[in-house]
Amino acid sequence: MINRRNDSRGQTHMIETDRPAGGTPASASGIADRAAAVPPGNDLPQRKHPAHLPNVERHNQPVVLFVTVATKDRRSILASERVHSTLVSVWPQARQYHVGRYILMPDHMHLFCSPAAHEAENVKRWVAYWKRLASIALKDLQPLWQRECWDTQLRDVVHYGEKWEYVMRNPVRKELVVRPEEWPYQGCLNELRW
Repeated sequence: MINRRNDSRGQTHMIETDRPAGGTPASASGIADRAAAVPPGNDLPQRKHPAHLPNVERHNQPVVLFVTVATKDRRSILASERVHSTLVSVWPQARQYHVGRYILMPDHMHLFCSPAAHEAENVKRWVAYWKRLASIALKDLQPLWQRECWDTQLRDVVHYGEKWEYVMRNPVRKELVVRPEEWPYQGCLNELRW
């Protein structure tokens, strides 16, 4: 039986046990039957669309989101000075969130953002707005964006640092540059403070 458990940091983990959530043991043959019904490599259901959960205020900590946006059909069109300067100019026009650090890869981008007001709109609507502004400025690249975006609220400054460390190494992992600081399509518009 697979049960959900929360750890001390609030993360949910799937744990396989021989007891259902109610507490009584499951039969060994029942576990084997369920295991045989699941194809190898597909132990858990895969999410097909992002959840876009509301921002969670936690004890006066800032809300910082990690957002990933991809191009339509994963076309390699973002890593250019023209697209870079366009995005840097449209993000401040989308006033619901402040963009902090960001990095543009050829076919996707990552950014960190924080609500500009206490009651900020859902991040999905904010992303849709600035994608529309960028699409107007970059008409010759249409269709430019995938429909959805992926967003995650970061837990704390350590989580933020880990995500940025991973993201800034993307160009090195893809062998586009030797050192992360050599990648020209990255920056920081606002300092997102913890």
